[in-house]
Amino acid sequence: MTTEPVSDQGLWFRVETSSAASAVRRTAERLGDQLHLGARRTADLAIVAAELTSNLVKHAQDGVLLLRPVRRGGEAGVELVAVDSGPGMADLTVSSRDGHSTTGTLGIGLGAIARQASWYDGYSQSGRGTVLAVQVWPSAVPSPGWAAGITRPLTGEDRCGDAFAVRLVDGRPQVLVCDGLGHGPLAAVASEAAVTAFRAAPAGPPKALVDHLHRSISHTRGAALAVAELEPSAGRLRFAGLGNIAATVVEHGRRRGLVSLPGIAGHQRPVIREYEYPFDGNALLVMHTDGVTDRWKLTDYPGLTDRAPLLTAATILRDYGVRRDDAGVLVARAPA
Repeated sequence: MTTEPVSDQGLWFRVETSSAASAVRRTAERLGDQLHLGARRTADLAIVAAELTSNLVKHAQDGVLLLRPVRRGGEAGVELVAVDSGPGMADLTVSSRDGHSTTGTLGIGLGAIARQASWYDGYSQSGRGTVLAVQVWPSAVPSPGWAAGITRPLTGEDRCGDAFAVRLVDGRPQVLVCDGLGHGPLAAVASEAAVTAFRAAPAGPPKALVDHLHRSISHTRGAALAVAELEPSAGRLRFAGLGNIAATVVEHGRRRGLVSLPGIAGHQRPVIREYEYPFDGNALLVMHTDGVTDRWKLTDYPGLTDRAPLLTAATILRDYGVRRDDAGVLVARAPA
């Protein structure tokens, strides 16, 4: 097992055997040490990892788990996202009670996970599978956040060329999704450069940010990228994009696609335009790269839009991500 630090992109594990479960637990402990969680919280993290992976081994179909650092407000914690394609649970709340289990369903140990976690949420459908998200922090528990994303590399690759970032600057909630040209390490370099530039950029509207990113990543192979700014108090969303980044506003089950212009950030001077769309407190923004097909319908997942944005992003990635390309999804709602 590698002893290299776990990057913020995280590590994906296919969890089908007890040996895979052991690898996840050891990596979780190593990440806890890397982030200085402390002995007690690292031990709690190991329990969470063991319970999640044990359930995936015993009960899940196509079970996978993402383990990654999570940062907010200068603090660092560990996030685990367990995903499977079935059989799912009819009632996740009941299944999370200590001692509850139904043959063939994910259930045993969920109570222990909830007790050790700083934050825990999940979504499950009978016959379609389950997504569980857990965060373990050293002390204070930051809010789960108004936006969340998830990426997965092309099968066989260690690094993902898709990336996302979230920021709140001068009261402006802004998100970025980018797709480095191609895949593998060079694509990852391009997307990581875009994320770094986005986080450091001065306050400005999406059009100005996309132009800034275009200039900032000219030393890379380039990327498709898009920036959105949520303004629910004004009832609108501002958006600017270059290349094949899909963006959709979902409200009351209806979808409205957003316009991204042709081009590659970092290459020849592209045309950059900003568009405005209606966006109120009940709306969701879903953005994804071309490694995710556009056939998803959130109406197929009753109650999902009421859960944490990370659960929606992970569910879309599970059911509509393709294995022949990097894939990334970001979901955002109006900040509280």
